[in-house]
Amino acid sequence: MDSELEKLSEAVREAGRSKRALRLRGGGTKDFYGQALEGEVHDTRGYNGIVAYEPSELVITARCGTTLADIETAMSGHGQLLAFEPPHFGDGATLGGTVAAGLSGPRRQAAGALRDFVLGVKVMDGRGEVLAFGGQVMKNVAGYDVSRLMAGSLGTLGIILEVSLKALPRPAAEATLRLELPEDKAIEQLNRWGGKPMPISASAWTGGELGVRLSGAAAAVAAAQKKIGGELVDREQGERFWAGIREQTDPFFRNDAPLWRISVPSATAPLKLPGEPLIEWGGALRWLCTRADARTVRDAAKRARGHATLFRGGDKAVGVFQPLGPALMKIHRELKREFDPQGIFNRGRMYPEL
Repeated sequence: MDSELEKLSEAVREAGRSKRALRLRGGGTKDFYGQALEGEVHDTRGYNGIVAYEPSELVITARCGTTLADIETAMSGHGQLLAFEPPHFGDGATLGGTVAAGLSGPRRQAAGALRDFVLGVKVMDGRGEVLAFGGQVMKNVAGYDVSRLMAGSLGTLGIILEVSLKALPRPAAEATLRLELPEDKAIEQLNRWGGKPMPISASAWTGGELGVRLSGAAAAVAAAQKKIGGELVDREQGERFWAGIREQTDPFFRNDAPLWRISVPSATAPLKLPGEPLIEWGGALRWLCTRADARTVRDAAKRARGHATLFRGGDKAVGVFQPLGPALMKIHRELKREFDPQGIFNRGRMYPEL
């Protein structure tokens, strides 16, 4: 264990002895996400750097404090990218915070979620011990894919020290198309296209306009463009549009109403909730700016066999994440107890009970 980890381990052990809460923080660009921010801030940015990058193997390994910008720059030089297109939400976003938040961008509908690209992790648990997965298997967590378990855990299980991610080549060609469609027709069309071998890597509908991004071999992109039709968007304008969706700088997000993130089956009809919707991921992700109460939003999501998260703004007393049933909460508690027996890491960040 190097000196930086020794210091970190001692800080964790001391916090455990005194049962003092630690708030794990990288660049702080996702501080808005989740429940309470509780405890003494522990800045993880000092433990940084790309540990290994093998472009021919499509694998990159970096420490938690490494910025996403540095990782993406290194990969870009080899014509590669993080295919799940993670949002930064500001300057200084780090790899550890990105994995802990577990958020994926527009390309997720075609490439998969962040957790699907996590090949391995090193974490420090609440005892100050460094664990590598999958190498060492912890008692009582056998059967869990612990590497992926860390994705979206919001730092509640341990300090994500190091992550190995799968890389993918940058598409040879891309094009963005714009079509005018009402919400119900856009959902139908997206699902129709989704059932065909078309190189659609992203989609976003709001205000009667549907944006579709095609990515892949030049011939495949050109063929799909002819089938879909619509208006071809200038390349730079298209890149700005998708960056705005990913980073939530698009005009849709300039709304002072609470922002909900609703996950539903892609073919779900319009939810008909008050407020303004934006639809991504082929219909499977519905953003909603609304002042409707939490019960109204969550009931609509439940009827559609989905769930709703209060992503930004609003009263967090209603619960940011979908309430868990007794069986799922029991699993969460057991995992928390196994990884963080004194409950010091990001206390209450996901659920007040944790």
